[in-house]
This record gives sequence, C-alpha cells and structure tokens, in this order.
Amino acid sequence: MSSQSSTRTSRCGTRWTRVAAEQIERAWTSDGSYVDPLLEADGHAALSEMVTAVHQQYPGHRFRRTSGVDAHHDQVRFGWELAAPDGAVTVAGIDVGTVARDGRLLSITGFFGDLPAA
Repeated sequence: MSSQSSTRTSRCGTRWTRVAAEQIERAWTSDGSYVDPLLEADGHAALSEMVTAVHQQYPGHRFRRTSGVDAHHDQVRFGWELAAPDGAVTVAGIDVGTVARDGRLLSITGFFGDLPAA
C-alpha cells in the first residue's frame, strides 16, 4: 500500500468532521462501503448522509485517531475515539479497511470498544 493511500485513509477514516461530498469522492471508491454495529452505508451519497446524521446526533463531538494507520497489502487498521466538546470520550474503537488499487477506500468495518478477553 502506498503512503498516499495511507494518508487518504488517515484523513477520511478519522476526519468525519464536516466532511464535504467531494472529500468523500476523493477518499472513497464509488461503491465504497462502511459498516459498524449501528450504521451501514454503500456509495458516496449514503456515506455523506451517514456522516451528516452522526454529526446531528452528536453535535460538537469530534472524531480523533488514537493510533497510526497500520497497513499491509490492501488492508488498513487504526484506532479512533469520538470525543465530546469537553474532551470526554463518548465511544472508541478500531476500524479495519480495504484500499482499492487507486488508493481510495473500498470498505471500512468499525468495531466499538476494546477487544473481548480471551
């Protein structure tokens, strides 16, 4: 995976702060998909609507990455958290994704919380 696609993943995977439609188009393939325990979206329009809905549900909150982007082949993973305006963490987790040949995101699967105990 190129450093350019890692940068794209870093920007879009954690940016969720007022993402414009053109940013989604630059970072995601047209058939890109996102899924987590509560949400799912397929394609640019649905991804944009999902981001807008999250901001409406959590006004003033910000996503921030809690790790670097770990990448190999066409796979990426990174930690993140959603923080309230006072800095309190509302939810945290990890995202695992696939990057297309052109460096854009093809899919992201989000997980909330810590990994289960063995």
